[in-house]
Amino acid sequence: MSTVPSAPSVLGLAPVLPVVVIDDAADAVPLARALVAGGLPAIEVTLRTPAALDAIRAIASEVPEAVVGAGTVISPRTVEDAAAAGARFLVSPGWTDALLDAMRASGLPFLPGVSTASEVVALLERGVHEMKFFPAEAAGGTAYLKSLAGPLPQARFCPTGGITPATAPAYLALPNVACVGGSWLLPPDVLAAKDWGRVEALARASA
Repeated sequence: MSTVPSAPSVLGLAPVLPVVVIDDAADAVPLARALVAGGLPAIEVTLRTPAALDAIRAIASEVPEAVVGAGTVISPRTVEDAAAAGARFLVSPGWTDALLDAMRASGLPFLPGVSTASEVVALLERGVHEMKFFPAEAAGGTAYLKSLAGPLPQARFCPTGGITPATAPAYLALPNVACVGGSWLLPPDVLAAKDWGRVEALARASA
């Protein structure tokens, strides 16, 4: 196991962590500026599209007030690629020992994904206390997280997956939840129209 010290936390930058899927890297900078203007500086760009790394690179170089991170980090190679592109934090849907070691070695803050108590305990054994709870709604939602708070109070979560503006406050009210991840800020029609004013308004409402 890596002995690299833990990196600073990404939890607490904002109550909502926008989860962004970018198909056109040209959209990255105006999108990031709109989110920052709306009060959400931390942005998770998922590595699900060919444009993702270029998008991270563009935001990192042109929107310094944003804290851009990489989501869907699933291998040591994607850790390296994301870090090289300028990502300032890493988020994974799950974890393995190899992936965890690579994320630690990067020196970047990271949120490994968990959906069971056993996975949480395994990460706590490895000195990791901050995690992504995914897929949040499908894995048990607020009731499941509430049940973890008693026996595992040292674990803190960013739930992601199926969360909406209506359900986010219930998650944020839990003592072991620091922020929530959500894609509702970026409806496909809004992105297709490049309506950055609407993105800013949605960000402001969430922040």
